[in-house]
Amino acid sequence: MIDISQLENVRDDSIYLIRDDGIVRIALYTNGKYYKLKALGETVSPTLEINGIHMHRIKDITPIEDAELKVKAAKVGKCHRVLDVCTGLGYTAIKSLERGACEVITVEKDLNVLKIAELNPWSWRLSDSRISLYLADAVDFVKSLPSEYFDRVIHDPPRFNLAGELYSEEFYSQLYRVLKRGGILYHYVGEPGRIRGKSIVQGVISRLERVGFYVRKNHYKLTLGITAYKI
Repeated sequence: MIDISQLENVRDDSIYLIRDDGIVRIALYTNGKYYKLKALGETVSPTLEINGIHMHRIKDITPIEDAELKVKAAKVGKCHRVLDVCTGLGYTAIKSLERGACEVITVEKDLNVLKIAELNPWSWRLSDSRISLYLADAVDFVKSLPSEYFDRVIHDPPRFNLAGELYSEEFYSQLYRVLKRGGILYHYVGEPGRIRGKSIVQGVISRLERVGFYVRKNHYKLTLGITAYKI
């Protein structure tokens, strides 16, 4: 039973968990970072906010719709093995299953992100037996994976200034190695530097091509990402 007086503090755009001891905001502060599950509407999948930065696109699109577009851009299909780099709230991994993937291996570096995902009602299917979730640094983790194992790779990293190593030629070479011949990589890039007129997209394309990918920007306007093929 919840005392109605506790509802007086439920005024912001956070999502709250109802427990025996009361109502608790799904948020935490640790190591100088503030993590919050941000509500976007009554029936809309929430986003994760870290220090005020949204981890999903939310303008004219919901986070779960954004994930679905990324999975479609990667052409995930029946019985594919998918590598999902940067789990976040797990929407991309979950949507990969819905598109027919038989196995999804997903990796997330930040334990606090996974703690938030555990409490997010929209993330519950991360517990599906076809999803293997690893807490690890993606740079080291991908090096441990077998060559030409995956049909699809979905790379959804944080902003370039927050995780530049995930945009490096060395890391791209590892993504190329673990992808099967004929496989597809979808790489979310976003629009960093757009306001200053300095896009990183061409640099990303150049590094992907140097490690062997054939790159197309046909999905960029729709998904703010790049599709690359291992021919």
